[in-house]
Amino acid sequence: MDTTTTDYDVCVIGAGFGGMYMLKKLRELGFRTHVFERGDDVGGTWYWNRYPGARCDVESLFYCYSFDEELQQEWTWSERYPAQPEILAYCRHVADRYDLRRDISFATPVESVVYDEVAGLWNLRTGAGQRVRARWVITAVGCLSASQVPRFPGLDDFRGPWFHTGQWPHEPVDFTGKRVAVIGTGSSGIQVIPAIAQTARQLTVFQRTPNFSIPAHNGPLDPETQARVKAEYATLRAEARVSPGGTIAHPTGKKALDLGEEERRAELDRRWANGGSAFLSAFADTMVNEAANRISADYVRDQIRRIVKDPATAELLCPRDHPIGSKRICVDTGYYETYNRDNVRLVDVRANPIERITEHGLRTGGVDHEVDAIVFATGYDAMTGPLTRLNIRGVGGQSLADSWSEGPRTYLGLAVPGFPNLFTITGPGSPSVLSNMVVSIEQHVEWIADHLDHLRRNDLRRSEADPEAARQWTEHVDEVARYTLYPQAASWYMGANVAGKPRVFMPYVGGVGAYRKICDEVTAEGYKGFQLSR
Repeated sequence: MDTTTTDYDVCVIGAGFGGMYMLKKLRELGFRTHVFERGDDVGGTWYWNRYPGARCDVESLFYCYSFDEELQQEWTWSERYPAQPEILAYCRHVADRYDLRRDISFATPVESVVYDEVAGLWNLRTGAGQRVRARWVITAVGCLSASQVPRFPGLDDFRGPWFHTGQWPHEPVDFTGKRVAVIGTGSSGIQVIPAIAQTARQLTVFQRTPNFSIPAHNGPLDPETQARVKAEYATLRAEARVSPGGTIAHPTGKKALDLGEEERRAELDRRWANGGSAFLSAFADTMVNEAANRISADYVRDQIRRIVKDPATAELLCPRDHPIGSKRICVDTGYYETYNRDNVRLVDVRANPIERITEHGLRTGGVDHEVDAIVFATGYDAMTGPLTRLNIRGVGGQSLADSWSEGPRTYLGLAVPGFPNLFTITGPGSPSVLSNMVVSIEQHVEWIADHLDHLRRNDLRRSEADPEAARQWTEHVDEVARYTLYPQAASWYMGANVAGKPRVFMPYVGGVGAYRKICDEVTAEGYKGFQLSR
């Protein structure tokens, strides 16, 4: 094992949107910074999620950096909603444009991060056996990078190939003429199912919980639209930064329960025709009032029944166990229409759970389903999983996993008490997955960079979240969530998809604009809630 010690001011873990911008920003401030990335290239989520149909649910003209006016004016997007290859190409362009790769170690997973209290430094050990010491560590590992592969009995007996949407092979996978099983109908399942159905001989979808999905109405971006948006970028970006979700959703501000049936229907028709997650912004009371929520949910269920020809299949696809929006709303291209194909069938595994994987397929309710390949669209150990898997140990040797055994406790989703000089980009307790991630990433990166610059200029070597500040913030995150309908769903927002994980609502639902204001106030008050020392 190579025990050579390399020292940096800052080590960043992850080279997706967060890690790349963090590296660029710290370089500009003169910090000796290095990034460790387990993949072979930049891109983060968009490096790993290469499954057929993978696409962002934020419009391309806003799912991109805003920190460089020339970059955002020069880059041209081809579609309204960008597909994975185009987003990865964008990330690679950014890495080339700012010569980022020279400070990134690729194919180098970080296996442990341990705080040395005497030296006031973090010790990192990589999968390559390298030992690295740094004053500050910043995690940019993303919220959805720890894949969940259910260990069904018999999986090792299956004779065909199996895949997880979050760990897709880099070489093409050809399903032409194959019998394919897709397990899961969350966001990735809703994207991959229509794509596989186009070439597979038979596609069998195994669904436990149906999810609400809104059509994307995706298509090519014409030059006139791009030119118009780019000419208004300054205004639109400023609006997004203070909006609830970091997007331009055009909320009506009206309450569904204050409107008549005709006016409600017209607004929902308009948003369905336009497509995208802005459907949820139709009414101000959708996420806080069950009766109001039911109006939008019933509308989508009616649309499902209209689209899907077989009534029994349509009813299976209608969600009934959670308010619309309380699980991540999906945005699709032809998802419900796919069930009208002769080569697609739906199996309800809530009524007949998967008993085991066999040599030739799956068994549910005593019935064997023979398939040639299995695709797991079973999601992630979201938000906390990517962080706890880094084996982080702070003051007194306490592990982050143990510290969060009853749920994550952070200050602003940026820092954790007991873990000095460790900062988490879009960590639990921040808007993160409830927002346009690029907007939230830029805000976090800029706040962290300013904070480190403040520490250096004032000869401060240690910054740690105050335990009481973290307690109060965590309680505030929970309080705001309980005001809404979000906690009513057994969602990955709550950790409900991971056995044994505490049921805690992890993202901050107060909105991007409100959250940004709070962070700015913390800075203005001398970093209130942080214990700073020399």
